[in-house]
Amino acid sequence: MESGEGKQTARRRAAILRLLNERGAVRVADLEALFGVSAPTIRRDLAWLTQQGLARRVRGGAVAVGAEPSVPSDPIAARIGRAAAQMVREGETIFLGPGRLTLALARALEGIGRLTVVTNGLAVAQTVAQHTSHTLILTGGQLNREEGGLEGHLVRAALESLRADQVFLELSGIDALEGLTDDSLSQAELARLLLGLAAQRVVLVDPERVGRVAAAYIGPASEADVIVTAREADSAPLWDLAEVGVKVVLA
Repeated sequence: MESGEGKQTARRRAAILRLLNERGAVRVADLEALFGVSAPTIRRDLAWLTQQGLARRVRGGAVAVGAEPSVPSDPIAARIGRAAAQMVREGETIFLGPGRLTLALARALEGIGRLTVVTNGLAVAQTVAQHTSHTLILTGGQLNREEGGLEGHLVRAALESLRADQVFLELSGIDALEGLTDDSLSQAELARLLLGLAAQRVVLVDPERVGRVAAAYIGPASEADVIVTAREADSAPLWDLAEVGVKVVLA
C-alpha cells in the first residue's frame, strides 16, 4: 500500500467520505477535533473530495453530492457480483476497478468481515463507504466522468506500491486467442499495471462479451487467474479459456 503520510491521508479522506454519506454534511471544526489535524489539512482533504466529485464545499465544511450510487438492478450483474464476493476472505486487501459489475461486487461485500478495499472507481468508493465498515482507500487521479473512474499518472503512482491479495477488474472483452481487451485505452493501461500487483487476478465480464475483442489490448488471457461471468455465456469460448489455464466461474 502507500506508506507513511500518504497512507494516513488516504485513510482520513475515506473516513471523511464515510461521514459525509452517513450525515450528509461535515464541519471543518468537527473534523479537526476528530482526526487531530489542523484546519488547513482538513480543508485540503475536502478540496480533494470536491475535485473528485464526492463532496461540495460550503462555508465551514462540505456537504455530500447526489444520492447513493445505484447498484445494478439486473439479475446478471447481481449474480456476477455475488459470485465474485464469495472469493473474498476476511482480512484481505482487494482492488476494485470502476464498472457496473464491480459496483455489484462492492455491494455484495457487506456481509464479509474486515477488508481493505482500494479503488479508483467513485461509485464503488461511495458504495463501500455507505454500506460497509471496511477500510477504504481511494487512489488519486483525474476523474473520467464518462467512466466514473480516476486515471492518469497519480493513479499509476499510487498503485505501483500496491500489494493486493486479489484484483477485480471489469473488462470489455476476453478471448483465449486475442487475450484481455477493453474499450477504454486509459483503463486498459491501468489493467496492465494491476495484473502484475496481485496474488490472484479476477476478471468480471458480461456473458455477451466472452469471446469478444475490444479496442485496447491488455495482455494474454492467461494473465487472468479467474473469469467470473454468467451462465448465459457461449460455452465454446469458455472451454477455450479453460484450455489456456483460466478458471471459469459461472454465476
